[in-house]
Amino acid sequence: MGSWVSGSEEALARLACERLGPLGGRLLIGGLGMGFTLGAALEALPDSASVIVAELVPKVAAWASGPLAHLFGASLADPRVSLEVRDVHDVIVDSPGRFDAILLDVDNGPDGLINLANDRLYCNWGLRAAHAALTPHGVLAIWSAYGDSAFVDRLEKAGFAVDEVRMRANGGKRRGARHTIWLASKPG
Repeated sequence: MGSWVSGSEEALARLACERLGPLGGRLLIGGLGMGFTLGAALEALPDSASVIVAELVPKVAAWASGPLAHLFGASLADPRVSLEVRDVHDVIVDSPGRFDAILLDVDNGPDGLINLANDRLYCNWGLRAAHAALTPHGVLAIWSAYGDSAFVDRLEKAGFAVDEVRMRANGGKRRGARHTIWLASKPG
């Protein structure tokens, strides 16, 4: 995690919320991180929306109200937000048809590079579970530090229509690393 390059994490939320339209809805954010995705989602969502943030690591959740509170501002106190210290995979599996959007920023990409257990989010049955947890026209948005054409194939086999967005990590400046965001839409 780092606070110096947050543009693509913010774009993850903005792009997903644009797909939902003005009604917003029910979002699940996997990975609290430094709060950039959550903050951008709250800016884009109406007051009627609700956001569950699933964070696996209790220490990360504690940092949000401690040493990183200046980055979070009032995000976690927003009445639309509930924070669950829980594996996002378990929330997905336990929630058929519950979410209008699921935003995942839990690893460096569509594999368990940092945490091997995250592989289950990106494998065939994990993607089918995410598909089942979405409402019709729901969006699964996934952040990655790199592209992966085989992952696009897995998303499509799970029943999603996929758009891949490559962008500068710093939010659009000419230099710097490029990140990938997949916007996988469930048909209506």
